[in-house]
Amino acid sequence: MVTSNNTTFIPDIAHSFKAQAQPNIALIKYWGKQNIPGNVPAVGSLSITLEALRTETVVRFDTEMSADAFVLNGASNPIGLPRLSRCLDLLRHEAGTHCRAYVESENNFPTAAGLASSASGFAALVIAAGKALGLQATRSRYAQWAREGSGSAARSIYGGFVEMYLSKNEKTDVITEPILNPEEWPLEVVVAITSTDVKSVSSSAGMEHTRLTSPYYSHWVKAQDEDLHDAREAVLARDFERLSIISEQSCLKMHGLALASRPGLIYWSAATVACLHAIREMRAHGHPVFFTVDAGPQVKAICERQAAAEVARTLESINGVQKTIISRLGHGARLV
Repeated sequence: MVTSNNTTFIPDIAHSFKAQAQPNIALIKYWGKQNIPGNVPAVGSLSITLEALRTETVVRFDTEMSADAFVLNGASNPIGLPRLSRCLDLLRHEAGTHCRAYVESENNFPTAAGLASSASGFAALVIAAGKALGLQATRSRYAQWAREGSGSAARSIYGGFVEMYLSKNEKTDVITEPILNPEEWPLEVVVAITSTDVKSVSSSAGMEHTRLTSPYYSHWVKAQDEDLHDAREAVLARDFERLSIISEQSCLKMHGLALASRPGLIYWSAATVACLHAIREMRAHGHPVFFTVDAGPQVKAICERQAAAEVARTLESINGVQKTIISRLGHGARLV
């Protein structure tokens, strides 16, 4: 037997605990980590959580298991197991146990393809594991554990508009907090899927490659505080035009960094570029919509609710777009 929060913890091997989390899409991009332990971002970020995309994760701890087991989308996933186990170790340490876990996770959207599946995955993991271990932790504590699994996962602990930033007093202290609930500014997101393939360079590898080789990286870090301030003010004011400008600029700066690394990282496809031109053209004709793209070929078109159907029809007509998904803004990670 072990202790958790001064109580006796006995793994309940007869019961599993399930959590659901949504991926989040950064409007002010997080790209790059500090060269220190703990998965600490080099810059802050601001994101929106999506409702239509989801990860469901089941966790069961078992005293009879000699090692963790991880099943992703119906198949054993030994490649992802070490990272998952390191994250679980943080919660096991908190609970005072060494029990191994069986983890089964399922995404209803393409995995490792530029749709933030690691963010929703680790957010769901820590919520389910915390319940299974009997932990009584704050949301901010769960965000910290999730971030150490995936840098952007802390934002998926919360819903709506979320900011993650570095403390002004201690640059290794990462603060994650919600700005607006989904209902307070009910925008929608049209996701244009241009490929379901696993991307050839992961976000983590791409960030480190960029940090080490891109000549623009230091300027990216220096400019981020101003970008965050402008975006936060735009969100609080519900200023769609202002948020459009700063979000697209942040997206293009991030990909410019990656393109300028050595060798350059090209996450976009021809369909990605065609979508960006189409979105710019729609906005020029009065449609309230702007784009963002993470490390992958998928395009996210953020729009006011009345424009979502027309944006989806336009993007679906582009050669190379396999399908579109319309999503409202979603809530944070939770037990189900």
